[in-house]
Amino acid sequence: MTNPATAPHLLCDGPPDAVHRIILAHGAGQPSSSPYMTRIAGGLAAHGIAVARFDFPYMRIREETGRKRPPDRQPILIEAWREVFAAFGGKAVIGGKSMGGRMASLVADEIGAKGLLCLGYPFHPTGRPDKLRTEHLAEIQTPTLILQGTRDPFGGRDEVGTYALSTAIRVAWIEDGDHSFKPRKASGRTEDQNMADAIAAVAKFVTTL
Repeated sequence: MTNPATAPHLLCDGPPDAVHRIILAHGAGQPSSSPYMTRIAGGLAAHGIAVARFDFPYMRIREETGRKRPPDRQPILIEAWREVFAAFGGKAVIGGKSMGGRMASLVADEIGAKGLLCLGYPFHPTGRPDKLRTEHLAEIQTPTLILQGTRDPFGGRDEVGTYALSTAIRVAWIEDGDHSFKPRKASGRTEDQNMADAIAAVAKFVTTL
């Protein structure tokens, strides 16, 4: 049973009776109400997908007090995922941006998520390609989509191609995108194009599960 004192508040978009549902968590530095997260949620809602966003406990405190706090320890982040999945009624795709998607990947099999979505997976800390965060990704069974910018400093195309990943995982590349899919002007791509491509890829993944 969900504990109302610790269950994250859900910020919902899209039709509440939608067949396809997804829960998204934020990255380490910005809340679920950030422009990036709002844009992703709105784009998916336009495809008829119900989207719920939530903040981890440390971010909720930061939003209430205005004081920056480091992310909670991993057990707290994982427990937040268990709480919100239960509060949302299960039977949903889970995921999120960077850290939020990574934490979702650690519980997806355990809680029986319908699918897993990672928006810019942090395969390793920036500048530390030797410190991989991929061990569990070799065995994951949940159908997974990882959307990754080709210039992502947490794992670019050349690096990720060498990793041992489960056959349940598909990696889709956002051309010239950084960790938030933003391209360089010289690439000829625009941020709007990359975000539209990302949203379309997620919608196709979710609706074909």
